[in-house]
Amino acid sequence: MENTMTLTSHVTHLECAISKKKFDNRQVQTFCSNEAEGWKAPLFAKYDFLNYVDKEVLLDREASLWRYFEFLPVLDPANIVTLGEGMTPLLHLENLAKEFGINKLLLKDESLNPTGSFKARGQAVAVSKMKELGIKQCIVPTAGNAGGALAAYGAKANIEVTVVMPRLTPEIFKQECRYFGAELILVDGLINDCGKLVAEMKAENGYFDVSTMKEPYRLEGKKTMGFEIAEQMNWELPDVIFYPTGGGTGLIGLWKAFEEMKQAGWITGKFPRLVAVQTENCQPIVWSYEGKHKNASAYQAKPSMANGLAVPSPFAERQILEILKESNGFAISVSEQELLDGVKTLSKREGLFVAPEGGALIPAMKKALENKWVSRDETILLLNTGSGYKYAENLL
Repeated sequence: MENTMTLTSHVTHLECAISKKKFDNRQVQTFCSNEAEGWKAPLFAKYDFLNYVDKEVLLDREASLWRYFEFLPVLDPANIVTLGEGMTPLLHLENLAKEFGINKLLLKDESLNPTGSFKARGQAVAVSKMKELGIKQCIVPTAGNAGGALAAYGAKANIEVTVVMPRLTPEIFKQECRYFGAELILVDGLINDCGKLVAEMKAENGYFDVSTMKEPYRLEGKKTMGFEIAEQMNWELPDVIFYPTGGGTGLIGLWKAFEEMKQAGWITGKFPRLVAVQTENCQPIVWSYEGKHKNASAYQAKPSMANGLAVPSPFAERQILEILKESNGFAISVSEQELLDGVKTLSKREGLFVAPEGGALIPAMKKALENKWVSRDETILLLNTGSGYKYAENLL
């Protein structure tokens, strides 16, 4: 990266996703809540777009997510904690495009990030901001990858990490947390059960809670996927993006990236339709989208081989649904067998061993094509969130 002394973040403040109340980004912040109206909402980092940034600056920058420094919340480049995350490949799936009769089929492969998933992006930025704010201890409930990534970046930053994980998570996720020096606590249940324990522990021990969307900065790391997609496609965007949706941070992040790039003058034209893909074992967003329940607060889920999709009541449900509506997208679910078949299809046809979450994208796309919700003439992008190697025992 260029001389770090010349880098300036354009972050101005944090803003509540619902009330639009402003919060100071130079202080430790979590989320926004209104007890009288009974809601809680994420805080979104906001940036100054009057101070123009020419995208030509990217030509001389390193191939990592930190190339978009002006659009990231870390104020001092000296606080960056990096393991080389970001700038993952955008692959053309020619074999499957031909098989399905699709004009252009792309896959953004997040499995090449440190610790094998897109969670590295969020934790890189969150941990860098924790370092900047002087936070020394943190805790996270996780379905697997987020905990491993936080443990790795915490080790690099000398921040103590406690990870609370479902006991049924594959062994490799537990092992990596231990190897990175995190305290690992196993819970009988799903991530929402882990979240309940985290709420108790953070109050008792003063830990900073890095739960999905309950702090502002994991989102900022995840949004860089949107910046990269635009840059890798020469500042054009695909027509449709299929996104495996658990907590939904990446889906919200993609939309945030598109809006920020448009405000900065980096892209023009319409944004992609976003499709939230879930498993039938845990499909709260699909049910909310289809009106089968009022919201996901009481949704009862079953475990899934796609651990990252087993999020029964996402904290940012309201924001996910708003973006699906705004993008003219939709939510769709597939069976456990279908997502396993999707993993096998990508392996045999394209040489890609994706996580089960990524495998779910193939049957979801197939259903969308059959129902004519998506056209074969459109440019379709699949976002694979992680590596199949870490899920090997789930895929036996």
